[in-house]
Amino acid sequence: MRRNRDYAPDPAQLVDWTADLVRAHPFVTLVSHPASGLVASHYPVLVESAGERLTLLGHVGRPDDTVHELGAHEVLVIVQGPHGYVSSSWYPDRSQAAVPTWNYVTAHLTGVPELLSPEENLRALDRLVDTFEHRVSEPRPMAGTEVDAAYAARISAGTVGFRLAVTHIEAKDKLGQDKPAATVAAVIAELEGDGPYAAAELAARMRAARG
Repeated sequence: MRRNRDYAPDPAQLVDWTADLVRAHPFVTLVSHPASGLVASHYPVLVESAGERLTLLGHVGRPDDTVHELGAHEVLVIVQGPHGYVSSSWYPDRSQAAVPTWNYVTAHLTGVPELLSPEENLRALDRLVDTFEHRVSEPRPMAGTEVDAAYAARISAGTVGFRLAVTHIEAKDKLGQDKPAATVAAVIAELEGDGPYAAAELAARMRAARG
């Protein structure tokens, strides 16, 4: 991903900024380049720790661990935040030349995964389920009953857990920073509307970026 200072998050806040992005958009793309060629998979991840270093917990299903050669080399994790099409027809000053664009928030994370033991993987899976189940009206923990716990322990053998200590982050927060305030306000209004390219989450992100 090409670096652009205009769209880069504050370097001093980069780890926490990225951790928040992962928490809000935990379904990521995992990319590896083993000897057999490029391979990509899609799985949810959790933030295990942030602060000085971002660490993620995740898993892949067998045989994805073999396909990725998981743990043998560096991987790329792509986190896709809110994004959306921005029509130049929304810009208030029609006398100025303009083309449409796409606003988005994303981060590319790299590191070498550490494989988890079966026991650690089961605990990580349990935490993953709890993270999402707590938002439903009647949560069903992975080990909420003896039957569920036994079933979860059995099928977890079909997954391989990993911990990723992130060694490098490339992030982009492209929210119209290069546009006049009036143009940004007009774009936000359209994104908050009910048109074909409405994107409320992206609008909220742009509004927050304006301060």
